[in-house]
Amino acid sequence: MQAQPATTSSSDTTTQPGPRRLRTALVAASAALLVLAALTVPGTAHAYPPDMPSKSQVQSELNAITVRAEGPRTGYSRSLFPHWTSQGGNCNTREAVLRRDGRNVTVGTDCYPTSGSWYSEFDGQTRTVPSQISVDHVVALAEAWDSGASSWSTSRRQAFANDLSGPQLIAVTTEVNSSKSDKDIAEWVPPLSSKRCAFAKMVIHTKYRWDLSMDPAEKSAAQTYLNYCSY
Repeated sequence: MQAQPATTSSSDTTTQPGPRRLRTALVAASAALLVLAALTVPGTAHAYPPDMPSKSQVQSELNAITVRAEGPRTGYSRSLFPHWTSQGGNCNTREAVLRRDGRNVTVGTDCYPTSGSWYSEFDGQTRTVPSQISVDHVVALAEAWDSGASSWSTSRRQAFANDLSGPQLIAVTTEVNSSKSDKDIAEWVPPLSSKRCAFAKMVIHTKYRWDLSMDPAEKSAAQTYLNYCSY
């Protein structure tokens, strides 16, 4: 994601595009319309969270991730990863994700959605009631603790738990979020097989960005599902 251009003078080329330029412009315009349509039809799949890299980049990141046995979960508590923090405009992180990942979302003065539609990428379900949507930590907080976050400062754990700059947070149904719980990629993948490539990218990229380790089973599973990707 050919006709030869007509012979013109230099002045003609600035005012009357040849067939190749016209065709290029038409293709670009058509692509823009398709994107616009995808963004405005409620209930259709939306873009994944930000900073979704290519397969080749994620493969390099996976190769660089430290492989070691997970540490004990001794001392773990969700409260050690403070969330959801303020993101300005009366919005906390969860509300910011609901606004980002939803369609036609309207919010009250407290930033909580009053209406909207959310397509859950993991299970292909659409919900229109915000309480039926959870914001999933792609790399679960407990999993992060086992993979190196136990030695972090509280401020770093807070930044991780509220990471809006990478693909660590995504709005999904409460059911699929509960089924995932604190499992790693060797223990759980989205029920929709078509979403497993993207899920692998999200997990790998998040672990790489935050310098978290993988155990051998995780790395093997991550490679398996990354192989599902075509790009």
